[in-house]
Amino acid sequence: MAPFDQAINITKGVHKEGFQVYVGDIDPEWVVGAIPNGGYVLALIVDACIQHQSKAQSGHVDPIHVTAHYLRTTAIARFEVFVRVLKSGRGFTNLTADLVQESQTKITTHLIFGINKPSSGSRTPINITPPSRYARRIPLYTHPSTAVIEPMRHTWGFHSQVNWTKEPEILKRNRVDSVTRTDRNSIGGEGLEWGAWFEFVDKSARITNPSLAFLVDIFLNTPTLLPRSERPGLTTSWFPTMTLAVEFKSPIPALSEKHASRTVGLYSSGRFLNDPQGRHDMYVEVWTAPCNLGEGKEVDGWRDNQICLAVATQMALTIPIEVNQERGRKNTARL
Repeated sequence: MAPFDQAINITKGVHKEGFQVYVGDIDPEWVVGAIPNGGYVLALIVDACIQHQSKAQSGHVDPIHVTAHYLRTTAIARFEVFVRVLKSGRGFTNLTADLVQESQTKITTHLIFGINKPSSGSRTPINITPPSRYARRIPLYTHPSTAVIEPMRHTWGFHSQVNWTKEPEILKRNRVDSVTRTDRNSIGGEGLEWGAWFEFVDKSARITNPSLAFLVDIFLNTPTLLPRSERPGLTTSWFPTMTLAVEFKSPIPALSEKHASRTVGLYSSGRFLNDPQGRHDMYVEVWTAPCNLGEGKEVDGWRDNQICLAVATQMALTIPIEVNQERGRKNTARL
């Protein structure tokens, strides 16, 4: 068991049939129930690809986008990541990377790498950032210096390694009597929303591109956000990810008076929940934070200095937690 940075511990292996292989062990703490967290295992894949691209002649060392399909549940065990370059062009390199355990492909991904920073030679030098009135600002209300830490979900095995807060103003919009609810005359609808500050408790931790792959998978799922009157019979559930797509929006800024080193702002929303198996969509944003929880102080204009680091969409299911535990036992028995 280890802090997140140490739980991403991957080494370069051998070449196999046109693939570069990277190897490591899944940490037993970064689980949901008995199954490794989907964002954590995606972070392992992203880290392997970053290592692969670190000395690429193209100079494309930064992840830009990743699409992942979760084919089977992973196990707390040894794994291999098979990385292959599909195409390397002037601006981007396309890769595939598969996470394999016991000769079975558990997760298959397609990644785009490039250079994620401003370019003086850009042919389209256009951005929508503050002070533009079209720019999106960080959607959290409370400053992290005064935000109240909330208990973590009991099914998260890594709860001792992280802290998070609550955003009451956002949660109010999910109430049955909220003006955001719909009726037969409504056009569209806002769905359900959630937000929080989230930090790694280890003082030496840093936000990295692999950790962004984990952070986009941290939120309260749509079924959980429904009022109890709208989810009769729903007990403690597992929300396994089926597909996850992440865009790395901006380079991670260095630690400064404007940006914290190990804390981020999270915002999520979901609009649909339907058969089969409680299938639902989630949209997630990861933002920089002006300080770590309980530190610093609120200053005028702090929101304009925050940067969206990543956005993601995913499709997940709603399954009883007992299924998670049973699959964990089966995975352990096979090893």
